[in-house]
Amino acid sequence: MTTFSFSAVVLLGILLIVFIRNKSVKLSYALLAALFGFFLEKTSAAGPIQEFLNQIASTINTLTK
Repeated sequence: MTTFSFSAVVLLGILLIVFIRNKSVKLSYALLAALFGFFLEKTSAAGPIQEFLNQIASTINTLTK
């Protein structure tokens, strides 16, 4: 059995590139979202958000096995 693990940053980066290329998201909005994420990471909300994302990844991982 082979398992694949992707970083959320890589996955979101790929999605962002696809959206920008399809003109679904303008570059300025993408930069704004990136800056928001960068500054959000430095707040106290970063811990609960990371825990939530870990739980989602764990749930998806158990569903795909």
